[in-house]
Amino acid sequence: MSKPELVVLLNADGSAAGTLEKSLVHHGNTPLHLAFSCYVFDTDNRLLLSQRALSKSTFPGLWTNSLCGHPGPDESVAAAAMRRCRDELGLELTKPRVILPTFQYRAEMNGLIENEICPVLMAVVEPGAALTPDPTEVEDTRWLPWAEVVRDAKCGALALSPWCLTQIDLLNELGADPTAWPTGAGQLLPAALRVA
Repeated sequence: MSKPELVVLLNADGSAAGTLEKSLVHHGNTPLHLAFSCYVFDTDNRLLLSQRALSKSTFPGLWTNSLCGHPGPDESVAAAAMRRCRDELGLELTKPRVILPTFQYRAEMNGLIENEICPVLMAVVEPGAALTPDPTEVEDTRWLPWAEVVRDAKCGALALSPWCLTQIDLLNELGADPTAWPTGAGQLLPAALRVA
C-alpha cells in the first residue's frame, strides 16, 4: 500500500507550518499550502496544455498549464516538477527553471478552494515528445503556439483554470519568446522551498 501524499502547509510568510494528507487539504476553508505550476514547451515555442480530468475534485475539465503539483516535505520545486511530469504525463523533464518564484493565488469553484503559494516553472522538450497521460489527472492534451495561447486566453476562447489565466498574463509580460524568459531569483522562493 502506497503512502499518502503529503502537502506542505504554509504560514503567511511562506515558511512551513506542518503537513497534511493531500486528500484532506482542499475544501471550503483550504489552508495556505505549497504548490507549483509548470509550463512545458517544445523547441518550436508550442505550449503543452492539459485538460484537468473530469473526475478531479478541484476545477475538473478546465484547460490549464502543462502540469501542477505539490512539492513534498524537503523536496525541491524542480524535483517535484520532474516527478509530477513523469507521473501525470509520462514525460521526462530536464532542467526545469523557476520563472515566477513568488506567484500566489486563491480560487474557488463549487465550494472548493485553492489557496496556494505556487512558484511557476518552465521546461523545454523536443517536438513530438511521447506522452502517456494518467487518466485520473489528465483528460486531454494539446500543443499550441505560445502566441495563440496568449491570444485565446485574452479573448476567452479557452476555458482555462483561474491560476493559468493569471500566470499567462504575467509570463507574457516577460516577452514573446519563452526560452528568453529570465530565471527567477532562488532567494524569492517561499522559505519552505529555500531549505529543500
